[in-house]
Amino acid sequence: MMAVTSSCKQGNKIAMDNGKYVRYTPEQVDALERLYHECPKPSSMRRQQLIRECPILSNIEPKQIKVWFQNRRCREKQRIEASRLQAVNRKLTAMNKLLMEENDRLQKQASQLVYENSYFRQQTQNATLANTDTSCESVVTSGRHHLNPQHPPRDASPAGLLSIAEETLTEFLSKATGTAVEWVQMPGMKPGPDSIGIVAISHGCTGVAARACGLVGLDPTRVAEILKDRPSWFRDCRAVDVINVLSTGNGGTIELLYIQLYAPTTLAAARDFWLLRYTSVLEDGSLVVCERSLNNTQNGPTMPPAVNFVRAEMLPSGYLIRPCEGGGSIIHIVDHMDLEPWSVPEVLRPLYESSMLLAQKTTMAALRHLRQISQEISQPNVIGWGRRPAALRALGQKLSKGFNEAVNGFTDEGWSMLESDGVDDVTLLVNSSPDKMMGINLSYSNGFPSMGNAVLCAKASMLLQNVPPAILLRFLREHRSEWADSGIDAYSAAAVKAGPCSLPVSRGGSFGGQVILPLAHTIEHEEFMEVIKLENMGHYREDMIMPGDIFLLQLCSGVDENAVCSCAELVFAPIDASFSDDAPIIPSGFRIIPLDSGMDASSPNRTLDLASTLEVGAARNRATGDHSGRYGSTKSVMTIAFQFVYEIHLQENVATMARQYVRSIIASVQRVALALSPSLFGSHAGFHTPPGTPEAQTLARWICQSYRCYLGVELLQHEGSESILKMLWHHTDAVLCCSLKALPVFTFANQAGLDMLETTLVALQDISLEKLFDENGRKALFAEFPQVMQQGFMCLQGGICLSSMGRPVSYERAVAWKVVNDEENAYCICFMFINWSFI
Repeated sequence: MMAVTSSCKQGNKIAMDNGKYVRYTPEQVDALERLYHECPKPSSMRRQQLIRECPILSNIEPKQIKVWFQNRRCREKQRIEASRLQAVNRKLTAMNKLLMEENDRLQKQASQLVYENSYFRQQTQNATLANTDTSCESVVTSGRHHLNPQHPPRDASPAGLLSIAEETLTEFLSKATGTAVEWVQMPGMKPGPDSIGIVAISHGCTGVAARACGLVGLDPTRVAEILKDRPSWFRDCRAVDVINVLSTGNGGTIELLYIQLYAPTTLAAARDFWLLRYTSVLEDGSLVVCERSLNNTQNGPTMPPAVNFVRAEMLPSGYLIRPCEGGGSIIHIVDHMDLEPWSVPEVLRPLYESSMLLAQKTTMAALRHLRQISQEISQPNVIGWGRRPAALRALGQKLSKGFNEAVNGFTDEGWSMLESDGVDDVTLLVNSSPDKMMGINLSYSNGFPSMGNAVLCAKASMLLQNVPPAILLRFLREHRSEWADSGIDAYSAAAVKAGPCSLPVSRGGSFGGQVILPLAHTIEHEEFMEVIKLENMGHYREDMIMPGDIFLLQLCSGVDENAVCSCAELVFAPIDASFSDDAPIIPSGFRIIPLDSGMDASSPNRTLDLASTLEVGAARNRATGDHSGRYGSTKSVMTIAFQFVYEIHLQENVATMARQYVRSIIASVQRVALALSPSLFGSHAGFHTPPGTPEAQTLARWICQSYRCYLGVELLQHEGSESILKMLWHHTDAVLCCSLKALPVFTFANQAGLDMLETTLVALQDISLEKLFDENGRKALFAEFPQVMQQGFMCLQGGICLSSMGRPVSYERAVAWKVVNDEENAYCICFMFINWSFI
């Protein structure tokens, strides 16, 4: 028998009939390598064709060439794996270095705290023994002087600015790597090789501060360039103007900046900063970019207060960027601000006094953006709808910026306020400036120009209580028909699809189906972009209603309930079916910001029967309980802004329509919030178990009884007094039930099933069985599905299925069985996916 080796190390030898090995000639290896780069796994026919086309391979048997390709693929796989392991090793080495530095800093901080504690204890004892100065006036005056020191104006001449820059550098480094600020770990953030980094927030310092340390696969110069371009990664940044640039003798650069930030809600004013930014290189080669406010200077340039802005203060902050061995950078980010919380209503002050909110919106946003850019550079693939990641990021920034402009309504952008109708719950703004309309009046391939010569914005803010922002936002995203109006959607879509259109009129018929088409997502899935297809809608053209589909470009973030103090946003805009890059974007949407910095996050898949709750409403009697242990008295502020393109002569009618529409949305949100409130769901709402309704308990019993009947074994090992429903809910394998209909849809899932599908029980009923499997899985399922009804069960081999977000999920095997009720009639089909994991 011919001796053939499949060892990767022997891949460059020919196996001959006599058992001896002869090395391939360089010419033969070159010919095989060329084919390998064209086709790593050629078919038998292609290998025979290669022998015919290359005379130098004529003495080699096809089977020997097959072995060569097997060995070549094995070597390539080993090379890729070795490269991956080297990259992981470099990352772990750098992370270990970072953790050791953090440990040293914490030890210094602990020593300092011990010393201060001893000092204050000694001072307290001395004060008690002496008890000489009892003057209240002396104590008050001394304390006030300490809290509000009066510093003389700083010199802002070039020499004075250099002095301020060097002082800023020293203070920043003491915060980034020293103990100038007492840092505590951000709740929910654990350092590790796959984490975003080490994130900490300040404790007991002036203003709000956050600090992050992490690794990015970019060189320090590129990192500094990205971070200096603040509007590209900080969604709340409206503009950065460089007023002046000075070079320093040590090779550094001083810049004077004027920065404007959007207000997050309609209930507060925007913020601006007048800053000095200093860029320099340290002796160890580290690159430093540090900033601070110039609020009290003389003999130099100043920036007068701006209308509609509150001047905030940036304390020494910035970025320390060190080159990492093997490539990439180790970065320390510090953000330290005084956002002047006194200027906003007391209920909103947590927005400006929360270091966790600063960490989420600014510090971690910078680190996430750097990681995203690094991944895009290493994997420059075309993703959603033929677009590269940079193009999709630009669309996301366009959506976010348009929504922020609508919420703030700055007069210098052309916005002016309309008179109120006597009720101040909804604010109306109009904008017909050329700059605003320039991006709207475009023509499309259908020959119709877009309609409208002005934009109207209807906006409002409302306070919410005991409703986690992530849950409310997910419901708004997954159940659009609960709050949106089909006529308004059709009217808005006409602005980017067709010519003249009239105001929406009431018409019969259903809302139409909503299909969510995933487009892109960030590395950690904290933000994703998608296209919403509203099927069987109507477009208004002159006096006709033309049925068709409507497309919305949608940006969603903050749906993870485990993310502490995370802002939740749902921003969308109608787009033309062509989805061109220059398409006009007129965004509308929702923003929900938590007001309780210490809020505890709840389960990401809380089990709520919202469909029945919303249908029955307040008429349904529910048990109430004390849930302060899990949710507390959570508060959040919700901002709503909707924009409409219209003809200027229809302004009065459009204004009336917009007011009514936003008020109806507010009423819908209040109704949904009431249904989502944990107090409506009894004592089970605070736990990871579903409501213990009799129906749910009965279904769990039927599932287990049917499994035992058809497969002959127990599904659950029932011990103690724990209920069957609770055990099924916590089962490690994904358990899903689907209806017995022509188009089966899921009706129940345990916690593992919801995690696998990346959905909630609220949205579970919108997922059909056929959407779960890929093409091969559907063929296997439909071929064997009759077996379930006849035999009572079937077993499926391992394969791939898809979550509701489009992510592939692998499973080792699956079992399906018929669930029968007490009358032995078929009730549903139950699936169990064993050892599943995301790919």
